[in-house]
Amino acid sequence: MAQPAYLEVWAQRGVRVVALDDAADGWGVGRDPSNGVVIADDGDVSRSHAMLLPVPTGWALRDLSSRNGTFVNGVRILLDRPLLDGDELLVGRTRLVFRRPEHGESVAATNVVGGAPELTKRERDVLIALIAPTRSGDLVSEPASTREIASALFVSEAAVKQHLAHLFDKFEIFEPDRRRARLANEALKRGAIKLRDLQPPAAS
Repeated sequence: MAQPAYLEVWAQRGVRVVALDDAADGWGVGRDPSNGVVIADDGDVSRSHAMLLPVPTGWALRDLSSRNGTFVNGVRILLDRPLLDGDELLVGRTRLVFRRPEHGESVAATNVVGGAPELTKRERDVLIALIAPTRSGDLVSEPASTREIASALFVSEAAVKQHLAHLFDKFEIFEPDRRRARLANEALKRGAIKLRDLQPPAAS
C-alpha cells in the first residue's frame, strides 16, 4: 500500500518531514500554531498563509491571500494548484517539497537526501555562479543566466553551456522546462553547494 503524501520542510536548521493524511478540511500552512504545517521561524510567512487540500486526484495548494504569495516551481499561484510528486513550494522564504510516494515507498527514507554526484572544480564554480543571486538556501526561482555565469567566471558562454550540459546529466535533470532552476535547487538540496559557498568573501 502506498504511503500518505508528505512535505519536506527545508529550513536553516535542517529538513523535517510532515506526513499528510486525508483530513477533510486539509492542512493549513503558516506561522500560527493552529496550522497543520507550522513555519514559526520565517517572518515572511503569514499566520494563515496557504492550505493543502485533498482532491480526487491527490492534493492541491491554495494561497490564503498571503502577504508575500505562494509559489509552485517558481510561479506564483492565483488559483488552486494541483500538486505533483516533486513539486517545489515557496512559502515566505521557506522551501517545501511535495512528495507522493508510490509502491509503498517509506516516508522515513526521505530524511536521507540522495548525495551529490562527483563534480570537477569548474562544475562547482558554475553551480555557485548559477545559485549566487539568492545568497541563501531558499528556493531558487531565478538563477543566473548563461551570460551572467560566463561573466562571473571569465569564460565563454559556450563553455558555460557545455558545463551545464554535463551538470544536467549528473543531476539527472532531463525535462526541458526550467532546467537551470531545477539544477540550482537540486545542487542545494543534495549538498553539492552549501550556504557558506554562496557568501561573498570577507573584506580584507
